[in-house]
Amino acid sequence: MITAFYTRLLKQGSVCLLTFLLLLQACSGPRNMSRGPVASNGMVVSAHPEASRVGAEILKTGGNAVDAAIAVQFALAVVLPAAGNIGGGGFMVIRQQNGETNTLDYREMAPAQASRDMYLDAQGNVIPNLSIQGHLAAGVPGSVDGMVNAHQKYGSLPWAQLVQPAVDLAAKGFAITEKEANGLNNNQANFLKFNDATCAFIRQTPWKAGDNLVQADLGQTLTRIRDNGRAGFYEGETARLLVAEMQEGKGFISQQDLQNYQAKWRQPVIGKYKGYRIISMPPPSSGGIALLQLLRLVEPYNLHKYGWNSVKAVHLLTEAERRVYADRSEYLGDPDFYKVPAKALLDTAYLTARMQDFNAKQATPSARIKPGNLTNYEHEETTHFSVVDKAGNAVSVTTTLNGGYGNHVVVDGAGFLLNNEMDDFSAKPGVPNMFGLIGTAANAIAPGKRMLSSMTPTILERGGKLFMVVGTPGGSTIITSVFQTILNVLEHDMGMQQAVTAKRIHSQWLPDEIRYEDNALSAKEIKKLSKMGHTLKDTRAIGRVDAILVLPDGKLEGGADPRGDDTATGH
Repeated sequence: MITAFYTRLLKQGSVCLLTFLLLLQACSGPRNMSRGPVASNGMVVSAHPEASRVGAEILKTGGNAVDAAIAVQFALAVVLPAAGNIGGGGFMVIRQQNGETNTLDYREMAPAQASRDMYLDAQGNVIPNLSIQGHLAAGVPGSVDGMVNAHQKYGSLPWAQLVQPAVDLAAKGFAITEKEANGLNNNQANFLKFNDATCAFIRQTPWKAGDNLVQADLGQTLTRIRDNGRAGFYEGETARLLVAEMQEGKGFISQQDLQNYQAKWRQPVIGKYKGYRIISMPPPSSGGIALLQLLRLVEPYNLHKYGWNSVKAVHLLTEAERRVYADRSEYLGDPDFYKVPAKALLDTAYLTARMQDFNAKQATPSARIKPGNLTNYEHEETTHFSVVDKAGNAVSVTTTLNGGYGNHVVVDGAGFLLNNEMDDFSAKPGVPNMFGLIGTAANAIAPGKRMLSSMTPTILERGGKLFMVVGTPGGSTIITSVFQTILNVLEHDMGMQQAVTAKRIHSQWLPDEIRYEDNALSAKEIKKLSKMGHTLKDTRAIGRVDAILVLPDGKLEGGADPRGDDTATGH
């Protein structure tokens, strides 16, 4: 794509302009010529070098993309305690070599004792932090059941072989990175609040890069999972320890909840953007529908001509995002409990109508934007990894504990952190969750219900062939990070690593603001956008995208996000 752009310039005789652009790209962020690792026989991109190594080794031994994804999921549960997990859940999007697609929902579920108003006081107000920290914040974990289901349907190597690398990492330990040391140090107070001194994450002296983190209890739990599959987690000793932890902390998860948990295979949401086929996750993830809405809303506009992060482009993306996140608040939830109007939300006439009040020169205050009228149409801590094998099978997985280190409760004797996914429900209509997202009755708490998610694992095709695998963590910013990464490649001629590295912006209807990373916008652009009526706020890193691009020669380019310890490892 980049090469084709330069070829057009040469044909037009623009040698001086071409020279200038090449010099400009050598000196600027999103336009630099850097490329991620390139491989011919497979690629794994994840949030930790050890997890990527584990996945690549599985590919080298003849495993397929799903085998590698299962091994990476368990490895991340050891080496990335802030987000990798067996005590959380996630979503998997699969595209097989023959073009067949599928998605696996292993999202957490509300316990049987959960109720709509469980986080409200006697006056009906949300009790601060009750859905974020401690035992009541945890939903029934789905990760292990999800991996078992994936292996039963698509796995080629023995189950034990896929879990063993994680067992080794937990039992023998691994050298933590500087980012992980900082995370563990910054969370010591919460670890001490909810756990005793035997917790592997607690120590009297600060953690530092290179320290060996051994998690013996977690190693034993993973051994039971290795030897007994699903029963190694949802039954027997691990289940006993988890239920005892719940009883100790007055949480709700019971043995019956664990036995009743089931991951679900669901049909992907599929759409098109300028000749590309987009395959993404359906509800209870809001990500797939929201991503397709965003792409369809901006498709009529010439983003390539506008330029990357130009005033016109940022304004357009923000206005589209306002409308999509407003729809998300009203219409998306668990399809097993609520009839999600997916067809209507993606209807061409409906989406055209949503942009009728778009003003190219003036911001629309979010207070004036409401969820769309479907009457005529039918009704932050997460991690992502992408895998492609030699045969062209592709897997996109986003998995999470929700907040960093989940609810900070480590199951005593079992060594794994529990999630705080109950905060992703709407504790009270109109009251934002920890990511500032608003919800309504569609996402109200109910026993056995899956909470709404922003996770957006996605796969793209071009001409019937695999083109891109992409996804990211980031709470409410997940959808917009995936959206921008795709546009960076399709509209702004970037390679995979460039598209992942490029600075990002984010808007989500409420709060009414544009958040931007350092150097994402110039002072001049900020001033112009402010004059148009936008409120801008600089912020820390947005998302940590891990993606794979199929190059014209069939090789794979990995894009690992430099915002974290993310690593692309090719085979």
